[in-house]
Order: sequence, then C-alpha cells, then structure tokens
Amino acid sequence: MAGRIGETILNFVRVLRRAGLPVGPAHALAAIEAAAAVGPERRDDLYWALHATLVRKREEKPIFDQAFHLFWRNPRLLERMMGLLLPNLQLEGTGTPPPDLAARLAEAFSNQAPREAKAEPEQREEISATLSASAQEELRQRDFDNMSLTELAAAKAALARLRLSFPPTVSRRWQRHPWGKRFDGRATLRAAARSGGEFALPKFVRRRERPTPIVVLCDISGSMDRYARILLHFVHGLTQDHDRVQSFVFGTRLTNITRALQDRDVDQAVDRAARAVVDWSGGTRIGDALLRFNKDWARRVLGRGAIVLLITDGLERDDPALLGREAARLQRSCRRLIWLNPLLRYEGFAPRALGIQALLPHADEMRPVHSLDSLAALAEALTKPIPARR
Repeated sequence: MAGRIGETILNFVRVLRRAGLPVGPAHALAAIEAAAAVGPERRDDLYWALHATLVRKREEKPIFDQAFHLFWRNPRLLERMMGLLLPNLQLEGTGTPPPDLAARLAEAFSNQAPREAKAEPEQREEISATLSASAQEELRQRDFDNMSLTELAAAKAALARLRLSFPPTVSRRWQRHPWGKRFDGRATLRAAARSGGEFALPKFVRRRERPTPIVVLCDISGSMDRYARILLHFVHGLTQDHDRVQSFVFGTRLTNITRALQDRDVDQAVDRAARAVVDWSGGTRIGDALLRFNKDWARRVLGRGAIVLLITDGLERDDPALLGREAARLQRSCRRLIWLNPLLRYEGFAPRALGIQALLPHADEMRPVHSLDSLAALAEALTKPIPARR
C-alpha cells in the first residue's frame, strides 16, 4: 500500500512540474514522507501535507489546488486522458473539469505519455483542427501571466524576431558631410591650398550622430517573477541589436547582467543572468536599488543622453520617500525615463500604492508590458523622435 501511494504521489509531482512548478526529486521525497506521516485516510490532511512540501510561493497555490482536486478525484485519471486535451475530457461520475482550469495545468495533463489506450486518428485530427488562424492574434493579446508553457515558448520566439530602432543622438561635435547644412571655411581653404590656389569646391559639415545609450532596470521580485523571465528575452534582443545597452536587475539588491546578456544564444544568456542573481523572486526594495544605481553606476552609463527603461510594478515595501528622491535623481541624470508597468493591463488601474505614487511624478512616460502587442507598441513608440522634456 505504501508503494502505491508513493508511486501516485510521484505521478502527481510530475504533473506539477509539467505545469511549471519548480518541484524536483527532493520535493517528491518530502511529499511522500509527509503523506506517510498524516496517512491517506483524510483528504484534508493529505492536501495540506502535499501543500506544505510542494508549494513555496503564493502564485503557485492556484495551480496546486486545481491539480490536487482534479488528480485525486480519480486514481486512474492519467490513464483515461492520454492524448486528449483536458477541456474536452469527460470523467465518469465527475462531469467536466472546472472552466477556470489553468492553461499550464491542462497542458501538463495532456502531455502525459500513453500507458494503455492510444488516441484514435480521428481524435488527433479533431484536436489539431482546433488550432486556427486566430490563435496568433489571441496569443499576441494574451497576458504573459496567463500563458501556458507552449504559448510562452511561442512568445519568446516572437520576441526574438522583434527589432527596435532607437533614433540616434545628435552630438555637439561636427563631422564632414557632402550635404551638410553648415559651410566649413577652414576645410575649403585647406583644399584650395593643396591645389595651389586653384578653384576648390566648398566643404560642409553637420552634427555627428551616434547610437543612443540604453539602460534597462528590471524588477525581479516575487510580484514580477513571471514577467521578468519573458522580458529578459526582450532585453536580450535589445542587447543584440544595439551596442550601447546596459542591463541591471534588482529585487533586494542591484545586479549588473550586461555581460551575461551578450551571449548570442538567448537561452544561455538568460541562464547566465539567472545564475548571477542571488535575490530572484524575493522581496522588493526599489528605492534602495535606485540609490545604489545612482551612486555606483549613473556616472558611468547615463552619459551622452541615455534612455532608461524602468521595468517594475512599483510595489515598494520600504520608505516611499526614498523611492521618490532617487527616482527624481535618476530622471535628472538621463535623457528620458520610461516606466514599463505590467499593472497597466487592468482597465481600472489607479495609482493607490505609495510606491507608485512616489514614482509616477518622475516618469516621462509610462507604458504597459504584459503582452506581445504591448511590446510591439513600445517598439514602435521608441522608433519616433524623442520629445523634449517639459
């Protein structure tokens, strides 16, 4: 009996791992020990025993809750749903699954390997027929937080094809140009002297243009975890397209990941960046992170009209006055401060949090970054000339 319970719990852990929860062999062993300690007699005891060993974050609880109530409803559930999509499944005596079942959980059950029965060819054709041309449009509008693992992979591939073209920065220095707007008398006289005083064509100059420096400050706290992982792919594409891009992430401390994102392979670059960070999905100290950036990095990376992309939801747990002071200092040091906030996806968004109220007056522009459409709109807006700051 103990062996059967352990095997069943292992299958349940595999479902959670396919659904995106970071559970491994150590978690599975702890879950088996906890289930053996409380016993399988009471459903509530088993639920909380597995919850204590397999759930570590608040956002993982809905996936675990739905998976538990669906998995333990029928011991042979995995054998009955081989090759089928979960929303189309009819369980004996239980009805259809709940309509609000998470997409990642549905995908996790549908990816189980067949054991007894195999799906008929007609069923496979019916499943593939559900993928229509409107899926791409729906994917572009879907929130990153609600995407399944397959949809996230498609979104990352779309981000790899996204290109940004920032307008160049006009320098105060001049350079020779045949169609320049300013006449260069000295160059014209030197050309005439080289030709022995003969007639020489007039020379012209224009302002020198150089790439605009870009600085990215990305929040990787617990509330931004899901968005930060997909937005790092966006930052990686930005790094590959432009030479002067500096990337930083912050949760409870500030970390420079510029060198890690210079790897040509996006997966290796994101993995290197994740290994360099020690406070991923932790607390939020935006004010302290901006303080450290202003003191240690601002003079090195904010020169020559840099544009700062601040990616955060603005949910600060420390003193909002510190956040306001450092945000004002950051705005004065850069050419333009653009705040990218995923909370703008809500129609009824209002700046009620103290951190948002402290940060909002110092942002030159605020845009949503919760979907592929929002990132495409951001890319289009950044290609236009930068307006003068009031």
